[in-house]
Amino acid sequence: MSYLSATHMTGGYGGADILHDCELSVEKGEIAVIVGPNGAGKSTAMKAVFGMLNIHTGSVVLDGEDITKLSPQERVYKGMGFVPQTSNIFPTMSVEENLEMGAFIRTDDYKTTLEQVYEIFPAVYDKRHQNAGELSGGQRQQVAVSRALMTQPKLLMLDEPTAGVSPIVMDELFDRIIEVAKTGIAVLMVEQNARQALDIADKGYVLVQGTNAYTDTGAALLANPEVRRTFLGG
Repeated sequence: MSYLSATHMTGGYGGADILHDCELSVEKGEIAVIVGPNGAGKSTAMKAVFGMLNIHTGSVVLDGEDITKLSPQERVYKGMGFVPQTSNIFPTMSVEENLEMGAFIRTDDYKTTLEQVYEIFPAVYDKRHQNAGELSGGQRQQVAVSRALMTQPKLLMLDEPTAGVSPIVMDELFDRIIEVAKTGIAVLMVEQNARQALDIADKGYVLVQGTNAYTDTGAALLANPEVRRTFLGG
């Protein structure tokens, strides 16, 4: 079984179901990417994995343990880190204070983790004394990811990490995400920039109307003529 295995997820926010028999899985050290058209249920699928909405069918298993009934807070203690698309930093606090807030669940000395995060994100280190609210969009996203890493997650979930940033900043963010995966953390992310995201993905999921349309390696999906024509603009 995969490190994260979400199977047969069906549910939504209380009204009509948004997810229909949706499946996601990711191994440690792997990057899995969820792509698809707007309104396909990509962020909903991620939130279902994190316990932010009700699934009435299906299960979420993390490292062999069924966590379907756990709250998001309890899932953080189990090793999940979630970075929402917006409102993901404390703008009036310094960058370093943001990271310290990320260590709130830790009872041990988190200084080593702080050093590791600064190593992966040199830009975050450079700005550590600045107020997070003064940073550019791309830098803020790096701070948000860094903060999530301070909990020492085994699974890091990113909801559209490159939304609204320039192509250069996007490449930089993706490079950093690759570095995170290399440390053995499983990465699951939702991304609008499908082509670029599949390029760095070990595994890709194309969702359409809340259900899995295609599942394959990132490279295979990029090479699939049907996927290219329908979802990647040719």
